Amino acid sequence: MCGRYTLLAEEAEILKEYGIERPIDGYEPRYNIAPGQKVLAVIHDGKQKRAGYMKWGLVPSWSKDPKIGYKMINARSETAHEKPSYKRLMSQKRCLIVADSFYEWQKTESGKQPVRIQPEKRSLFAFAGLWDQWEGDEESLYTCTILTQDANEFMTPIHKRMPVILPEGREDEWIEPVKWSPSDAKGFVEQLTMDDLHAYEVSDYVNSAKNEGPDCITPIA
Repeated sequence: MCGRYTLLAEEAEILKEYGIERPIDGYEPRYNIAPGQKVLAVIHDGKQKRAGYMKWGLVPSWSKDPKIGYKMINARSETAHEKPSYKRLMSQKRCLIVADSFYEWQKTESGKQPVRIQPEKRSLFAFAGLWDQWEGDEESLYTCTILTQDANEFMTPIHKRMPVILPEGREDEWIEPVKWSPSDAKGFVEQLTMDDLHAYEVSDYVNSAKNEGPDCITPIA
């Protein structure tokens, strides 16, 4: 799964990397982004790419209870094309969720050890995400989920699942304003090449979603 990540890049770097013309309203770097919080996402509205914040935890448009989002922070890429909550979104509501590292908790003899994971050759990347809009009587929510897949050889000793990281140069394909079949979206993910990753252990300070700041990413000796 993917349940915590970072985004420390400057706003100008993000705008340049993803070809965004307008400033990002309310942008701030984050060391410990958690489910239920706002996350920076990029979509294509048919005319241009747009960056803005969504709530992490998908609330399908047809849901009667927005609290369902707390159970839908991740979607399995292998089966999302078949699931009622994700099938339509795989077809036409795909997004980029911008990050520069993610955390995972590795099981050890002494307990769960938090680890920070990053691509070796990129300082900025995007998870493959799905999004939807939910309308209530008094509020409108834009929410998203991160696609996951089986861990690759590097990640397997750390965790059995990992987020789908879009390769450099393939992000625009994922959000192109073209309606795909859900199966085509699944096929796109399956043929992606994986980034080489590196990882290091960090302190359990990051365990609490309330904690923020450089101590979250400081390597432990």
